[in-house]
Amino acid sequence: MLIRVTESELQPDEAIAAVQTPASGAVNLFLGVVRDNNLGRSVGYLEYDAYPAMAERVMREIAEEAKAQFGLEDCAVLHRTGRLEIGETSLLVAVASGHRAESFEAGHWLVNQIKKRVPVWKKEVWDNGEAWVEGPESLGLQQAPATMREG
Repeated sequence: MLIRVTESELQPDEAIAAVQTPASGAVNLFLGVVRDNNLGRSVGYLEYDAYPAMAERVMREIAEEAKAQFGLEDCAVLHRTGRLEIGETSLLVAVASGHRAESFEAGHWLVNQIKKRVPVWKKEVWDNGEAWVEGPESLGLQQAPATMREG
């Protein structure tokens, strides 16, 4: 199982090689990519921060849960920290399973759990300001108003 929080660029080939086995009939790869907009604002770049040891521990717990729940061969979870420009990958999740249905379901589940549970913080930077915006999902809010997130 490959689990990592890093400032280095995420490598899809490394994650695929880490999870694929001879029993794998499916390998599903998710890339979370920095986009240029959010909630009607033009985003210039993002900054991610984390306490790597804590974040990796939670990522490993989630990955172990996914393996058990979906019968995965293996999975990899990598998260980037530092300044990320538009188009760069911030999150990489790779899962390998015997069949495609499990790989899709597990990948979707993993990404949602990572967003809810892993202590990684995201700051959006725009032309006229910035705000730490990650965290509303972990507080149980579906779409926190921009004013709540800018406080």
